[in-house]
Amino acid sequence: MKKVIFVLALALGSMTAFAQNTENVEEAAAEVVAQDDFSEIAAEELPEAVTAAVATNYPTATIDKAYVNEAKQFKLEVSLEDGTSGTLYADESGNWIEM
Repeated sequence: MKKVIFVLALALGSMTAFAQNTENVEEAAAEVVAQDDFSEIAAEELPEAVTAAVATNYPTATIDKAYVNEAKQFKLEVSLEDGTSGTLYADESGNWIEM
């Protein structure tokens, strides 16, 4: 069930990116710049709360790459056993955030 939710979240995120009107293009560009301010870190450097959240919500997920920004938000590139992959965002307390 969690795999289905994960895939649906990825699909919804993809669809909303294309649903923006031209008035929001500048806002979207600013958001993309903010998302690109992540620096890569080793998965072992992730806070325990973040790794626990991944293990709890996505037990078959493997963290392929991890990134952190100045606000202590974490970008996680993960892959599931079934071959699907995606990106998750979490704060240092392990709460999921939308970017």
